[in-house]
Amino acid sequence: MDRSTLPAVAEELLREIKKAFQETSQVPDDLLLGLKFIFGPSAVPALDLVDQRSVTWVRAPSGRTLYQVLGSSGKLYTCYSSCHFCTCPAFGFSVLQKSESLLCKHILAVYLSQAMGACQELAVSEEQLTNILLAEEEDEG
Repeated sequence: MDRSTLPAVAEELLREIKKAFQETSQVPDDLLLGLKFIFGPSAVPALDLVDQRSVTWVRAPSGRTLYQVLGSSGKLYTCYSSCHFCTCPAFGFSVLQKSESLLCKHILAVYLSQAMGACQELAVSEEQLTNILLAEEEDEG
């Protein structure tokens, strides 16, 4: 997991969550408080997305991967954990334009799903992966 754009304290918190979850299948209260402190209003909605198993890891034979997160509105967002990017409007506004948040709830849900082993997996062809990427460009354009 490459999170080169996250502060060290956030990376450490996600590592602690992964360790705790592997040992007890739960996230202790102190780590939940840490999540709220570091990630603010994204924390609880991100946990809800994880609980609903809304995160899918999409991979192609070439090794290219991305994540798709079914948002609470029912819209599917594409997230790239490698470059810390999401296609949702909140990411563009709160993270990129205003720098109010480290990340949106969708990317946080990706990181939490990775830590908690809660990702769905979907193997696709190169053509299907390309179509997912092109569909995102059309949505943005």
